[in-house]
Amino acid sequence: MGEKSLHDSVKLWYSREGDEIEKEVDGYVVDVVRGDLLIEVQTANFSAIRDKLRRLVRAHPVRLVHPISERKWIVRVDGDGETVLSRRRSPKRGRIEDIFYELVYVPDLLAEENMSLEVLLVHSEDVFIDDGRGSWRRRRWSIHDRRLLDVVDQVTFNGPEDLLDLIPGGLPGKFTSREMAEALSLRPAAAQKMTYCLRKMGVLREAGRRGRAIQYLNPRGQNQAI
Repeated sequence: MGEKSLHDSVKLWYSREGDEIEKEVDGYVVDVVRGDLLIEVQTANFSAIRDKLRRLVRAHPVRLVHPISERKWIVRVDGDGETVLSRRRSPKRGRIEDIFYELVYVPDLLAEENMSLEVLLVHSEDVFIDDGRGSWRRRRWSIHDRRLLDVVDQVTFNGPEDLLDLIPGGLPGKFTSREMAEALSLRPAAAQKMTYCLRKMGVLREAGRRGRAIQYLNPRGQNQAI
């Protein structure tokens, strides 16, 4: 998937006067350097920069910036990439909890003292080109580019404890990932990624089982009867 336009646009939106762009630090090219802070923009695939972040965070404050498309438009262009054939809004809506789809690749990284995470909720366009090279599921259309339209919100997590704010109120003192999924209107698989990451970060504890389901101790306290 073409991510270059989105990556470059987020980097430009995020940078301020006085920042250094694409600067080499400890053998790595860092997107934005703001004084002592190293800022890395990653639109997808956290596993691709896992080793880089682990190395840099040993000696520098590092902030990982990740955009999530809260609203997205699908644009189709002809084979030359010049003529727009259609544009429609996708029914899918991104949300802050989608960050756990990427955090599963680096669940312990945010526990590092120098590490922080910033999630940008954005409006974006996915551009498909009629080049006959895409998958059969897309009827041979390829994803040509992804473009930033607007940044509508930003949330910073300075440590694993900040992520606990995403756990909804009203859960029992011991809850399962399915109960959390229902409370958040998430798919069960998404809630499982969330509980997995929080457990690996050391801020969510297992509390036995209820049948075959793992229970977790509610970090907000017991809000209702177990």
